[in-house]
Amino acid sequence: ACLIPFLSGPRGSAMVFKRFVEIGRVALINTGPCEGKLCVIIDVIDQRKGLVTGPASGVVRQPVNFAHLNLLDIKIKIPRSARDVTVKKAWEKAEVSKKWEETSYAKRLAKRLTRASLTDFDRFKLMVLKKQKSKLIRGHVKKLKKTAA
Repeated sequence: ACLIPFLSGPRGSAMVFKRFVEIGRVALINTGPCEGKLCVIIDVIDQRKGLVTGPASGVVRQPVNFAHLNLLDIKIKIPRSARDVTVKKAWEKAEVSKKWEETSYAKRLAKRLTRASLTDFDRFKLMVLKKQKSKLIRGHVKKLKKTAA
């Protein structure tokens, strides 16, 4: 038995992390004035900060702390410290915006934004619709139980 618990796994086991900080990695900024915008890591400054840009999403070239980024599965092929024109071409070629909109994370964020923008009357209408849906489902389940018995 191994005395160190985090080394006791079988040889060749799967890696824990799948998204790494690397040149061309697309990320979502999760705090600050650019919150909710997509960007691309174009250079690594040190262990905590990287240079990012997002010419298609309106993020200007700036250093950002990696703690303020959510790394995505999307990656584009660009050289280190690429200019915005190069990044924009690679962004469009890789169809990053389209891939982002198809992810469950983007759909969840969009859902959260629409829910936050509901008025009081919209929330009331939503509650009424949920009750109607629940009543219909209960009725169908009751019918199915009667036929099964």
